[in-house]
Amino acid sequence: MFKRIIPAIVLFMALSAFDVTDTLTGTWQYSGGVYNGKAEPAPKDYTLQRQYNEAHYTALLLEKGEQPFPYEKGDYVLKQDTCFETQTFSAQPSKVLNIAIKYRYRIHNDTLTFSGVLPNGTSVQEDWKRVK
Repeated sequence: MFKRIIPAIVLFMALSAFDVTDTLTGTWQYSGGVYNGKAEPAPKDYTLQRQYNEAHYTALLLEKGEQPFPYEKGDYVLKQDTCFETQTFSAQPSKVLNIAIKYRYRIHNDTLTFSGVLPNGTSVQEDWKRVK
C-alpha cells in the first residue's frame, strides 16, 4: 500500500510547487522593475496600477487629489507560465497597439512579476504588488 501512496504524495507535492494561475484578476500596483539590466524604482509622485478581470486589463495613473487616469487598456491570455497582452487602447501614441506582447509571469505571495523582451528590444522585468 505504501508503494502506491508515496508516489501519489510526491506527484501532488511536485504539482503544488508551481504557482501558476489561470487569471490575474485583481488590482496590482507597480513596485519597480529592471529595464535592460538597470533597476528602476516605483515613481514617488504618482502610482501606477493595473486592474485585471478574467480577460482584460486597465492601467491607471493615480495622483493625489486627481481622478484615476486610464492610460492603457487591453486583453490578456495566460498559457502555463506565459502571459500574452494585447494593448487595445493607449492614451499616448503607441507602436504596440493591437500587437500581442509575450511575457513570462510568476505570482509569488502578493507579487506578480512580468519578464520578457519588448518589440523594441528592451529587456524588462516588472514587479506588481497585489492591492485587491
